[in-house]
Amino acid sequence: MPDLAPFTATVLVVDDTPAKLYILSSWLRRAGYAVVEASGGLEALQRIGEVSPDLVVLDVRLPDISGYEVCERIKSDPATASIPVIQISGAAITAADRALGLHRGADGYLAEPIEPDEFVATVKAALRYHRARQRAERLAGRLRALTDLTLEMNAAQTFDELLSIAVSGTCRILDRHAGVVALAPDGRTRRLTAGPPDAAAVSRTAPPAALETLGEQALGQQPGTELLTIPYAYWSEVAPDTPARRDIVAVMSRTKRDRPPVLLGVEPDPPLDEDEVSMLRQLGQAVALAVEALRAYAEEHAIALTLQRSLLPSRVPQVAGLDIAWRYQPAVDNVEVGGDFYEVLELDGKVLFAVGDVQGHSLLAATVMAELRHALRASLIGKIELDQSLALLNDVLRRYHRRMTATVCLMLLDPATGEAQIANAGHIPPLLLDGEGEDDGAARYHEKFGNLLLGVAEEVYRIDRVMVPPGGAVLMFTDGLVEDRDKYLDDSLEVARQAASAISGDVNEAADRLIAAFGAREDDVALVIVRRHRQDAGRRPA
Repeated sequence: MPDLAPFTATVLVVDDTPAKLYILSSWLRRAGYAVVEASGGLEALQRIGEVSPDLVVLDVRLPDISGYEVCERIKSDPATASIPVIQISGAAITAADRALGLHRGADGYLAEPIEPDEFVATVKAALRYHRARQRAERLAGRLRALTDLTLEMNAAQTFDELLSIAVSGTCRILDRHAGVVALAPDGRTRRLTAGPPDAAAVSRTAPPAALETLGEQALGQQPGTELLTIPYAYWSEVAPDTPARRDIVAVMSRTKRDRPPVLLGVEPDPPLDEDEVSMLRQLGQAVALAVEALRAYAEEHAIALTLQRSLLPSRVPQVAGLDIAWRYQPAVDNVEVGGDFYEVLELDGKVLFAVGDVQGHSLLAATVMAELRHALRASLIGKIELDQSLALLNDVLRRYHRRMTATVCLMLLDPATGEAQIANAGHIPPLLLDGEGEDDGAARYHEKFGNLLLGVAEEVYRIDRVMVPPGGAVLMFTDGLVEDRDKYLDDSLEVARQAASAISGDVNEAADRLIAAFGAREDDVALVIVRRHRQDAGRRPA
């Protein structure tokens, strides 16, 4: 272990004998220590609160309170308990006296006469132990903070939130100005800084070329973590709004080959010690891992959504006499593709509307959903019979995907007359609205869930006939809109019914209001709204 640097240590010497106080203080000053003096126990306690010494040399016999009591008070206060205390005495010199002093908290005990070399060596040894203990406690505290910070970063929902947590945590752990630069999933570079005492994260202008240049110099395209010093002249040029006023000590980290690196730096004032450099490296690695995990999630989510939407209709037809709106909203926290779908098809002067939901969230659910959509389209070539279409979809599931189930609701509408056929295989029934606004009647569910869902057993599907009057509307949606873990389904269905009762004006705005009424969803949502024009109204835009 390196030798202790005496000039960094302050020693409080407590003795009521002026000559002895002078001698002990002189020995310590000649050894290079800063010395503070006190002549009594109460004065010593006051000076400890004022100067926070690194060590206390304490006479046992004091005029006001004993050195034993002073030592006990020092050790009983969490703020001063780690300060080493060396007791000295010219009267209490027996083995019992020394044992009593040690039992009451002293870290060392010297009986007079004391040799100068022995005295200074004892102080040096006590300080060495004190520094080692401080270092261990500080390192343990930082490691705990690193663990908490890592958990907090991994729980971040957005890229900016993650970087804000990272830079604020680095600032708190190392008690220094800190900054982080990283490439976000959207392709833009983000840079945030934080400084003591509040460690609040501040967004700064981001130098994308600098991140690429420094990453190439430090790591090339290889993974790893490298320590580097960024000259102030360079950094102030590429990032003019930097709060740094000197060179920056930073780590460049990359978790995978050819992936964007992450730069985490601090201002080295005062200079970083060995433990702080090691902690900075660990912080850099932790931030890079969290960034890569969130970036990978965002990329997978984007791929999943692209795949999901490629399996859904890219557009729906514009039909004279009808206003049609549709929405597909993926689950907020689900990276996997789902099995929700909708369909709108023009068929010999009529329009088929369909919504469905294949069990599960996975690539399999999405592919089965695509199979059902294509099978549905094929079943409508030629004679249109909704019950036979559902029977075919049921056979497809039972024959080729025996462990899968699905719900589907079909509606065939004649825009000219308003006559509609509804066939339902276990799906939430459509909401029917007789007219526009409250004066024309509230929305009502057609009928609870119809026939058995697809994929369970052979079933004869019935067809119900309804009328959609001029100005009337129909809302069809998947269960992701109304299912919540902490709410009864009937309550959510009632919320949807009331929201549908207020459908008026533009159907696209109505669809947006309906989605907003339920907020972020845990499951995918597909919905279709169709409304017939009033007989005295012109055609409305879809």
